[in-house]
Amino acid sequence: MLALLVTAAALAGCGGDDTNTATGKPGGNGGDEAKSFVLYTGRDEELIGPIIDAFEKESGVKVDVRYGNSAEMAAQLLEEGDSTPADAFLSQEVGAIGALADAGLLGDLPTATVERAEVRFRPVEGTKWVGVTARSRVIAYNPEMLDAAGVAVPTGVEDLTDPAYEGMVAMVPGNASFQAFITAFRITRGEAAAREWLEAMIVNGADTTFENNGDVLEAVNSGDVAIGLINHYYWARHENRDQLEVKLVFPAGDDPGGLVNATAIGVTKAGADNSAALAFADFLLSKEGQEHFVNETWEYPVVASVADPTGVPPLSELEGPRFDLADLDSLEQTQALLGELGLIG
Repeated sequence: MLALLVTAAALAGCGGDDTNTATGKPGGNGGDEAKSFVLYTGRDEELIGPIIDAFEKESGVKVDVRYGNSAEMAAQLLEEGDSTPADAFLSQEVGAIGALADAGLLGDLPTATVERAEVRFRPVEGTKWVGVTARSRVIAYNPEMLDAAGVAVPTGVEDLTDPAYEGMVAMVPGNASFQAFITAFRITRGEAAAREWLEAMIVNGADTTFENNGDVLEAVNSGDVAIGLINHYYWARHENRDQLEVKLVFPAGDDPGGLVNATAIGVTKAGADNSAALAFADFLLSKEGQEHFVNETWEYPVVASVADPTGVPPLSELEGPRFDLADLDSLEQTQALLGELGLIG
C-alpha cells in the first residue's frame, strides 16, 4: 500500500468525550487542554484554509497545516507510521483514509462526532473516520452542441460508449475523483466491466488531455467539447453559474457515473489523545462547519439538519452505487488498469 500511495503521489504531480460539541472548543482529555495539533490535508488551501482560520479564532487552538494531495499525504503517513507528527488527516476522498485504517494507523474518533454524519458517510463498523462533505459525479453537457449533432442527452456514463458520442466526451484520468469513480465502477460492476467501459471510451475518442475538472467545465461551456465528466460543485460554485451554457445530468439508479463520494477526516493514534484534534473534527461536523462548506465550496453537507446547496438536487434524491466508501481504498488496481490502458503515465 505504501508503494501504491507513493505512486499515486507521483501521478498527482481515548479522551475527548467532553469536547464541547456546541462550540467546537477542546475539552479536558484527562484534565489537559491541548492548544495545538498537526493536520495533514489533501484539500486545497483555498478551500480548507478559511474554515481552519474560523476554528482557530473560535477555539484558540493553533493548527499546524501541511498541504498536499491526498495520495501524497497518505503516503507520507504510511511512511512515518506511528512516528508521524500528524494528529489528524483531512482527505479529499475516503479511499486514502480507508488505506490508513487498514494499515492500523488511525485512532478512534468520538462516537458522538461520527454519528453526526448520515449513515452512508461513516464506516460500516468502528469510528476510524467520518465523512465531512459529499460530492456527486455528474455529466456536464452543452445542449446546443448535442442539438447540433442530433444526439440525445446521455442519462448515464454507459451511454457514452455509443458511437453517436464519438469524440464528444472529455475526462481526466489523473484526477483523484475520476479514479474514485473508476474504483466504484470496479467494485460494483466488476473488473471486466470497468475495463470494457474504459476501452470503449478510448475507441470512441474520449479527450483525456485536460488537466482538471475546472478546465473541462470551461471547455464544455465554450463549445470546445460537448460533454465532460466532473464533480457537481465545479458547476454549482461557478461565479457566473446563471450564465453558463452547461447543464448537468445526475445519473440515476446504480450508475457508477453517479457516485456520491465524500471528503473525510480521521485521527492518528496519537491524535486520538489530542483534544484539539478531536475538537477540530467535531467542528467540521458542527452547524457552522457544515454551512461553511455549503456556502463556500457548494458541496453537500453530511449532517441531515443542514440545508443542501441551492440549484442542485437534494442529497436525499441522489442515487449512484451504494457500498462502503472505505472500499475505495483499492486504488492500486484502478491505477494499474489506467496505466495499462495508457490513460495515466
